Amino acid sequence: MNESPATIDANVVDILNRKIRHSRIVIAERRIESVTVIGDAIDASLPFALPGFIDAHIHIESSMLVPSEFARMACVHGTVATVSDPHEIANVLGVEGVEFMIENGNRVPMKFCFGAPSCVPATGFETSGATIDAEAVAALLQRPEIGYLAEMMNYPGVLMGDEQVLLKIKAAHDAGKPVDGHAPGLIGDQAASYIAAGISTDHECTTLFEAEQKLRYGMKILIREGSAAKNFEALKSLIDSHPSEVMFCSDDKHPDELADGHINVLVQRSIAAGADLFNVLRTACLNPIDHYRLPVGQLRAGDPADFILVEDLNQFKVNQVFIDGFCVAEHGKSFITPVITRVINRFCCEEKQPDDFRVQSPTYAANVPIRAIQAIDGKLVTGERHVTLRVHAGSVQSSPSDDVLKITVVNRYQPAIPAVAFISGFGLKRGAIASSVGHDSHNILAVGVDDESLCAAVNLVCENRGGIVAVDGEMRHVLPLPIAGIMTDQSGPAVATAYRLIDRFAKETLGSNLSAPFMTLSFMALLVIPKLKLSDLGLFDGESFDFV
Repeated sequence: MNESPATIDANVVDILNRKIRHSRIVIAERRIESVTVIGDAIDASLPFALPGFIDAHIHIESSMLVPSEFARMACVHGTVATVSDPHEIANVLGVEGVEFMIENGNRVPMKFCFGAPSCVPATGFETSGATIDAEAVAALLQRPEIGYLAEMMNYPGVLMGDEQVLLKIKAAHDAGKPVDGHAPGLIGDQAASYIAAGISTDHECTTLFEAEQKLRYGMKILIREGSAAKNFEALKSLIDSHPSEVMFCSDDKHPDELADGHINVLVQRSIAAGADLFNVLRTACLNPIDHYRLPVGQLRAGDPADFILVEDLNQFKVNQVFIDGFCVAEHGKSFITPVITRVINRFCCEEKQPDDFRVQSPTYAANVPIRAIQAIDGKLVTGERHVTLRVHAGSVQSSPSDDVLKITVVNRYQPAIPAVAFISGFGLKRGAIASSVGHDSHNILAVGVDDESLCAAVNLVCENRGGIVAVDGEMRHVLPLPIAGIMTDQSGPAVATAYRLIDRFAKETLGSNLSAPFMTLSFMALLVIPKLKLSDLGLFDGESFDFV
């Protein structure tokens, strides 16, 4: 990293005062000493200076990168800070996983605000690797690196007054830290009750109506555009209608997409859609600082020297990125030094056989009616499809020609019989894909056209103690994820390249028609988002919140 020059002349974007003026920025001891206006007109020869971009809700683990490597990739896009929920690694390793993320993140200049995971495990209807109770949450909230209580996914627990849930929320309030929400589809009196419990944000709105209801009850809305869930188009009008109450977030971002862009892409799209420039930048740069009380500069005298220089205010091509007065990126090149990462994991899975994935017919009929999970491209919610499948030798058969495949969830923490169901929407014509990234408990998920392919994919994940894989007969592709079975210790660019290859294989060779098949797969065990999902314990209805 290079320390910034003592003075920088630029067209400074004053977001709150809605002005852009030729100014001189003076930096001393990693802070902005002064911002002096030189002229009211824009100097076309100079870049534009503005506060850095902030991702207001992300699970860094979903990038498959450790925080230090995530920082190296994200900073080139103008990102200077993230609000990061480490509940993915916490569901595998508990508090030890949270401490791993903090320690690794502290080794680079990116400003990570980590949350205390509120739902470990996310529900009692699945097997996870750890438990973080209210007492442990309260202890985490006392740490300066923990800035908030992470998303309270157990919204039924909030509505029903579950003691552990309410103790966690109280611990955050006692510590003076905000509580993040997670309440997909919740509207009306239920939304009002959920918000009245002291929960201040939601990133799960998929419709403008839902978002406006929650805004009316005092909640702030995070406009999410990740690798699987994409809600920007539905919610973009909020940028101008509620400029002080919205933020941008990724939630989950795969490495190939992170290589191409981050919050800067949402800024570009917002401007292209006609949103007001200052409202867009308030959403991307300032609102997260105010809500989470982040130690991030806003390009004012006395602030930490966190800011970016961009070529223009349409494409926002990033020239330089400064964090605490150091230039961490320039013209697409990161200056953050790579960090050697220790490997921690929890993985215990015995080899499976194809017969372990048989679905025995409940009748002697030649055909049986079944309910299948309906995966929906670009969404975390699923539907339910009722189909009739053929029975052969006492086993219910999948039907790739009708896009009805088998899905399995295999317990990765202890020997157990795989849970097997049927799913539609993946479009595979051959082979199978599998992953140990399975929100939130991170058991092994696999979708395949036959039992042999499912078995091969699951065993390949087990052999590597975590990873994403795609198989077709003797053709095997694997991206190992040795850290908690969800992250790698390899460099970001290398992981992005490897991910693109396996993603292309799943689409072009196996036939998946999903835009992000592995990201979609990872959410098929996320029980807290309706409707039909599969845990290692069985098929689950997220609306009735019970097994079916």
